[in-house]
Amino acid sequence: QVQLAESGGGLVQAGGSLRLSCAASGGSFSGYFMAWFRQAPGKEREFVAGITRGGGETDYADFVKDRFTISKDNAENTGYLQMNSLKPEDTAVYFCAAHGRGWAIARDRNRYVYWGQGTQVTVSS
Repeated sequence: QVQLAESGGGLVQAGGSLRLSCAASGGSFSGYFMAWFRQAPGKEREFVAGITRGGGETDYADFVKDRFTISKDNAENTGYLQMNSLKPEDTAVYFCAAHGRGWAIARDRNRYVYWGQGTQVTVSS
């Protein structure tokens, strides 16, 4: 069973950048799909980006394409989300998640078994 811990959130001005990290322990990260979700106050948790076990394929929600980049370092058991050109509407708690089943990146949060505690990202205008 893998445990996930996010870090790297904070307060940034619009147009700025942040890099989130997701450290995995208790298992080899290479066996898991990983994704980032976010949840703003009063809204449902939504898919942001996902990556395959080996890191060779990625998927992005339309609202972050060309701004965010997901990556995965299996040797370090760590995943990342590089966020550029941040907007106030990106303000949310960001969660990393993982699952070890299937053959494609899932956008459905119910497919993910393991979750981190979340990290707050606040973008000021």
